[in-house]
Amino acid sequence: MEPYLDVLHVDDDILVVNKQSGLLSVPGKDPSLWDCIEYRARQTWPTAGMCHRLDKDTSGVLVLALNKRAHGRIGSQFEHRKTTKSYLVRVAGIVAEDSGLVDLPLATDWLNKPRQRVDFDHGRPSQTQWQVLEREDNATRMRLVPLTGRTHQLRVHMKAIGHVILGDAFYAEEAEFLAADRLQLHAAELGFTHPTTEQFTTFVAPDPF
Repeated sequence: MEPYLDVLHVDDDILVVNKQSGLLSVPGKDPSLWDCIEYRARQTWPTAGMCHRLDKDTSGVLVLALNKRAHGRIGSQFEHRKTTKSYLVRVAGIVAEDSGLVDLPLATDWLNKPRQRVDFDHGRPSQTQWQVLEREDNATRMRLVPLTGRTHQLRVHMKAIGHVILGDAFYAEEAEFLAADRLQLHAAELGFTHPTTEQFTTFVAPDPF
């Protein structure tokens, strides 16, 4: 059974958790979508506020601030790309090269929101570094480092190079979606400068797949 809240670290300023797949980061617009990481955190830490988000089906490291000062300092790091992030994924097929960079502009697919698409005319610059970790029978385990932070960036970039993320309800074909019991996308590492100690620290969430 998954924990109500999987705490990786907590101090006077920050709460770092490992979000499970299938749970929202913040409440949804519909009143029924109240259960989320922020709600659960506030049952113990009433001042907890989300500094960033992960998609519902993505698991991994999330940081919440426990006071306004911490929220401002951490939020500024996300805004100015002073954080470091890496993700673990399992994608369909065997990736031939060992590493590379996807550099493809992304834009909203307005007829199919919230889906995104590669758009060379109107898309925003988007880059993802990737490295193969392991080749399985008909799948590849990879480490992804987003150099930009576009919506669905990792999902669309993997699909664009012909290796969609397994279990992806938005971009995978039926067989690729059914090949995994959840989206095979995990925010494995998040690094940022602590708002009080000013030490750069990287938090790690264990690989769930």
